[in-house]
Amino acid sequence: MIKEFLSQREKEKYFRSLSEEQKAVALNEIVDQSEHIVFLGGAGVSTESGIPDFRSKNGLYHKKGRRFARYQPEYLLSSDCLYRKPEVLFDYFRRNLDCRAVKPNTAHYKLAWMEQKGKLDGIITQNIDGLHQKAGSRNVQEIHGSALRSHCVSCWTEYGADFIFESKDPIPVCPACGKMVRPEVTLYGEVLPDEAYGNAIHLIQDADCLIIGGTSLEVGTAAGLAHQFHGKHLIIINKGKTKMEGKADLVFHDSIGKILNLIE
Repeated sequence: MIKEFLSQREKEKYFRSLSEEQKAVALNEIVDQSEHIVFLGGAGVSTESGIPDFRSKNGLYHKKGRRFARYQPEYLLSSDCLYRKPEVLFDYFRRNLDCRAVKPNTAHYKLAWMEQKGKLDGIITQNIDGLHQKAGSRNVQEIHGSALRSHCVSCWTEYGADFIFESKDPIPVCPACGKMVRPEVTLYGEVLPDEAYGNAIHLIQDADCLIIGGTSLEVGTAAGLAHQFHGKHLIIINKGKTKMEGKADLVFHDSIGKILNLIE
């Protein structure tokens, strides 16, 4: 069992001394000892399902194509674009963010299993693909919204996953009132959804173990939430370097699904 440490320095020295095999054992011991585990995930969770992230070499940021070459990547997913050039945003959205047929990967299924076993309080995700829910997770806080939901900007009638993607109109129109139907995605320039973000803060603040996966914590939202954590154990899983690694007990630069599958 992981011992009690007399100081933060002693704790850091202990975890830094572990081999990869010992880290796997420590991971299971932390999970066993923790009563309120929360997972905070970013784009790296879904890249293993084939969904590109935004800023990596193969991400959407670098693959706009000639059709959208004149626009900055952030503009194509901004509230400014939605209301000034909606036909551009919807064209880009349909071509790049249709995740309806994408299937969950090992990480999604393992997190759902952890929740079902009572080992995970909830998931906070920056992703908009709905893959956690597809895998069976119930308490999922989508702090950037979802590409699988949409609503009318005027009468607020809600529509499902197919409405925008199947619409033949360049700008999808509400059958009820004739106004624009937009995706329930938090665009650049918009505030985060109050309920999801509030729930996320409560999850983080009540957690005694936070697992961060698939995010470099470069985006202010995720970094801000991570800094709300004051529990006992912090675990980071990301192929690249991640901010806050110096504060983490365990750091794994590997596949999220592979590391989560070490949990028994």
